[in-house]
Amino acid sequence: MSTALRVISGSSAAWARIGVTMLSQLALVPLYLSHWTVETYGIWLAVQALANVIYTLDFGHQTFLEFEFLRIGKDNRKQLSNYLSSGVFIGVCLSIFQVLLIIIFLISGMLPSLLGELELVDRSILYDAGIALLLQGIVWLICTSMIGLFTRALAPFGYYARMSWWGVLNAALSIFAPVVAVVLGADLLITSLVAAGASIACSGFQYLDIFHLFRREQIIIGKPSLKLGWKNLLYSIIISGRNLLENTRQQGVRLILTPLSGAAGLAAFSTMRTGANVALQGMASVSNPLMPELMRFLHQRDQKRIELAFGTVWVVVVVILAPAVVVLQAVIKPLYSIWTRGQIPFNPWLFAMLSQTVLVYALAQPAIAVVKGNNLLKPQLSISAFAAIVVVGGMWVLVPAAGILGAGASLLLAEAIAAAGYKIVASRWMIQAGLSWPRRSFHIVSNSVWIAAGAMGTMICFPQVKCFILIGSLLLLYWNVWRYWQVLPELATERARKIIVTVPIVKKMFTV
Repeated sequence: MSTALRVISGSSAAWARIGVTMLSQLALVPLYLSHWTVETYGIWLAVQALANVIYTLDFGHQTFLEFEFLRIGKDNRKQLSNYLSSGVFIGVCLSIFQVLLIIIFLISGMLPSLLGELELVDRSILYDAGIALLLQGIVWLICTSMIGLFTRALAPFGYYARMSWWGVLNAALSIFAPVVAVVLGADLLITSLVAAGASIACSGFQYLDIFHLFRREQIIIGKPSLKLGWKNLLYSIIISGRNLLENTRQQGVRLILTPLSGAAGLAAFSTMRTGANVALQGMASVSNPLMPELMRFLHQRDQKRIELAFGTVWVVVVVILAPAVVVLQAVIKPLYSIWTRGQIPFNPWLFAMLSQTVLVYALAQPAIAVVKGNNLLKPQLSISAFAAIVVVGGMWVLVPAAGILGAGASLLLAEAIAAAGYKIVASRWMIQAGLSWPRRSFHIVSNSVWIAAGAMGTMICFPQVKCFILIGSLLLLYWNVWRYWQVLPELATERARKIIVTVPIVKKMFTV
């Protein structure tokens, strides 16, 4: 399979997963709020957030080995197998440690404090939340820790897309199974059991496919090297620290926000962030399949193809994301009220800020890919630490005064700081490697981010002329698309023209 086909298949799988997630969330929020209280739904979200924090060390280990597998490549199977075998042993140890940590939380009575729900009258729900958390730890060991390493080891052999499609199936089952349980009247505990069972069932079939591919590619899981495994774990701790700090800007916000605003505030923040989360996944669907190819271009010092990879990400920002968030800001309020069944009030400023964080994050994606792909660990940790300080400090100061709007402002500021840091580090690395950062393209894409921000803010301040503001801003955004097309590398425009010509209706026009 060619590079283009692998990227397209991987992106298609990721977009399919986003579609599953988006469709489920559109139905999930009103379903949960129809069968559960807002407080119960908030605790369910808090359990997911706490689980993500607990898994940080293991996920960092997987991420570090992912780039090591890409560095080793498919031509050195012996070394790759050695890294994989050592990683599997460390991964099992980390997963067992995580399960033991959850048990300690339950026995010691720390869980209520971690969830921020000390004021609850019905304490039985905390017991259910604890069992749900323990189930997630067990499922992580069986379904995520090992499969995560195995799929990453297969990426250099061109199986990223195939494993991504398995991820789509797993996501569909793990999302829709608990939704069905909730509709049938299940409480938090039963819903967690159903979700765990669905994940384990799907993972069993994925294991069979993975081991089949291992035999085909002669990847052997043998005796682990404790020295190598321990060395990789120590290196990955920096990645884990970065992930933990970055998680503060993502799921970790829930843990900070719960004691400051309560479960109802958390539910409001999370529902308004749903669209932003879908957009973030959309960017991942483009950037993740490109990572193996981008790493190859960087190692080959191929400036044209590096800019082509950058352009693939940025074109999504200027053509799709920026116009989409402006249109969504104009029409979201009545749709949001219907979606949440009128139980959660809509805050237009918070929604705009969360949308803007997506655009800033998307703008920084190529720089982030360069820094992470080359395992530049110290800059990653420094940037993430500073951004996390801004989030936590900003929320502690602003949330008591401005409510969940303060959380949105803190996130946006932290995302802007992180984007600037990654851009500086990436451009310096490229200069040292004899490459150059595409400044002109970057500035044009930045203009789309600024135009979108101005449009959303103006529509909130002057809702009576919202339609005129929307039309004017879309004209500006697509004028900026034309400007961006002019600076794209010739290789990118040629490929785009070939794709357009292959569309049946266009092909017919040219053959008439």
